[in-house]
Amino acid sequence: MTHMQLFHGTTSDGTKTQALYAERPDANVAFALAFPENELPRFVYWGRPLSAPETVIDMMDASRPQRVSGALDYTAWPSILPTQSESWIGEPRLDIRRDGTTLFCKFIVSDINVDDHTVTVTAADKEQGVQLMWACTLDVSGLVMQKATITNLADGTLEVGKVELGMPVPAYATEILTTTGHHLRERSPQRQPLTVGRFQKASLVGRPGFDASLLLTAGAPGFGFNNGDVYSVHVAWSGNTLLSAERLPYTSGLIGGAEVLFGGEIALENGDSYTTPEIVGSFGAGLNEVASRFHAFLRNTHREWCAERGIERKPRPVILNTWEAVYFQHDYKTLTALADKAAEVGVERFVVDDGWFGSRRDDTSGLGDWEISQDMWPEGEESLKALADYVHGRGMEFGLWFEPEMVNPDSEMFRNHPDWVLKPTENRLPMQGRTQQVVDLTNPDAYAYVYNAMDSLVNSLGIDYIKWDHNKFVTESVSPRTGKPATHAQTLAVYKIFTDLKNAHPGLEIESCSSGGGRIDLGILQVADRVWASDCVDPVERADIQRYTSLLVPPEMIGEHVGDSPAHSTQRATSLEMRMAMAFFGHMGVEWNLLKQPQEDLEMLRQWIEEFKLHREEFSAGSVVHGDDQDPAVRLDGVVSADKKHAIYRFTQLTTSQTYPAGTVRLPGLDPQAVYRVKPMGVSYESGLLGENRINNAQSALGWWTPDGVALPGEALGTYTGVRPPSLHPAQAVLIQVDMQ
Repeated sequence: MTHMQLFHGTTSDGTKTQALYAERPDANVAFALAFPENELPRFVYWGRPLSAPETVIDMMDASRPQRVSGALDYTAWPSILPTQSESWIGEPRLDIRRDGTTLFCKFIVSDINVDDHTVTVTAADKEQGVQLMWACTLDVSGLVMQKATITNLADGTLEVGKVELGMPVPAYATEILTTTGHHLRERSPQRQPLTVGRFQKASLVGRPGFDASLLLTAGAPGFGFNNGDVYSVHVAWSGNTLLSAERLPYTSGLIGGAEVLFGGEIALENGDSYTTPEIVGSFGAGLNEVASRFHAFLRNTHREWCAERGIERKPRPVILNTWEAVYFQHDYKTLTALADKAAEVGVERFVVDDGWFGSRRDDTSGLGDWEISQDMWPEGEESLKALADYVHGRGMEFGLWFEPEMVNPDSEMFRNHPDWVLKPTENRLPMQGRTQQVVDLTNPDAYAYVYNAMDSLVNSLGIDYIKWDHNKFVTESVSPRTGKPATHAQTLAVYKIFTDLKNAHPGLEIESCSSGGGRIDLGILQVADRVWASDCVDPVERADIQRYTSLLVPPEMIGEHVGDSPAHSTQRATSLEMRMAMAFFGHMGVEWNLLKQPQEDLEMLRQWIEEFKLHREEFSAGSVVHGDDQDPAVRLDGVVSADKKHAIYRFTQLTTSQTYPAGTVRLPGLDPQAVYRVKPMGVSYESGLLGENRINNAQSALGWWTPDGVALPGEALGTYTGVRPPSLHPAQAVLIQVDMQ
């Protein structure tokens, strides 16, 4: 339970002050705020729980800077929303205008309300007619979640451009980690010093995008997954956003974020309000702990959603998606044969991808016409309904692909309703992508059409699962209904249609796909059941894509598929062992034409799927861990059960190493006081043996690579000793099983 205490006192210069201390002992995290007189609060602490909470009243004296030469009378000491009235001379963090004129606000706090887990501060600039309400919650997961509401208290239109909230980081946090990327290579890590100045990553395509940094993290140089105190922020929003890190010569670093709003998008009349997305902070000793807080939050969110609706939680079903198996070339006979193969190898959910509707035979036409194609799926014994029934008859769930937010200009929907798309002027469309435009879901008629079409098909086909795609950048996003930018309202409409469909069909699950990993954030993750990490299923590329996706997303929500070799996106050939090992730790699936594979490979796939099913419940509750081993050619990833009694690790040899054979790797996350049995997982056992196999290049036996393995203390496994992995060829991986004795 969160403990919040408010203390009162006086600073050394006689200033009356209050301080709030918030602690979550079970999450091992706390923060403290200082309220000098009637000013906005300052974060003065963020870290582990304090032994003497009452001392936070003195943190104002300990933290507040002195006045210095050549500056203002008050040296910048940033509040939760710094403005020039408190000497903030960095990038403006509050951008509001009345009737086109920028307002420079000075907020005076009138009320501080504290409940079990949230502090709410009410403040206003009464002279300029602006109210600010700021709320900060210490979640059960240990996340610090803050948001602000701006209210217009006066006549005249108040336009909101940006409300950027942030949190200071310690002076030693001088390195930042973000990710960059593009289609087929999302979430590629990049590090740089946090110098004086501003670093900003903005996403302005109506979704986070491939280049999005799920987190912006600051820490001491060299921090890793298991070492160094680190501080991360995330914007829980699926529209236009920014993440930033900034230092002035007068301050240590400030990290934060905001929704980015276009002119006219949020225009408040007297009494109207705008509330920001939540800006979420996570603290930990290394990135693994930071990630565990986000995972706990999402698991709690989905658990509560199901409990409120009486939906029984179930293990993550193994999926087969038809896209890379057959692309647009599907018909009843092909897909029933594929369903038979899928059932034989243990698949539990069969998903028909793009191409089942309207004139959709390629990606140039038909999108938006959400009626079953009679050419492809004629009524009768070989209809789409017959396929859905066949799939259900084989004991599998049936899933179907949609792209509800997009439309092809070559479609009946567009021809009949050209005003149902976002466009900057009446006569000009935004630049196309994949021959698509964006449906204006803020238009009630367009929303009703899309919702009713999907709702009807869920009912008539018995759809258990929707793969929801989103393939175009949202640019020049003006609604013809209002003549104003609409990305904010469009994002809310997407959340609404997700929740409307799921409320109407209890148990329906929806995957968020956006050309793969283009829309992954806490906003969409709270209403979706799964995300597709990337359109690239090449396991070498996926090693880091999945690793850095897991900084935000728990494994059971990350779609990870066994694909073809050579991979369709890269033409890289890889072993079946590598492809299956890389798909093992998330929500496992298959995207592969099983009709063309030899029985030997199908049998191996069946064994791996069977092994996955034995462990998937642990993956849905355990802690994701990644190793900090210095060899850039290898990766060590794993999941440790919540009680630390069991763990599975994956050792991946991406390329050849300078060390030959590869050096020992440490196994993080175990109980240092316990003794563990370490052995190869059954499906990987033969891969580490001498003799003819596809992935091993050793010439002598590896001592512990036996069915019984070895017994070692958790302390040794996680620090000095570790284990020596098998000597593998490049682009190969094996699984290691660890059980407490």
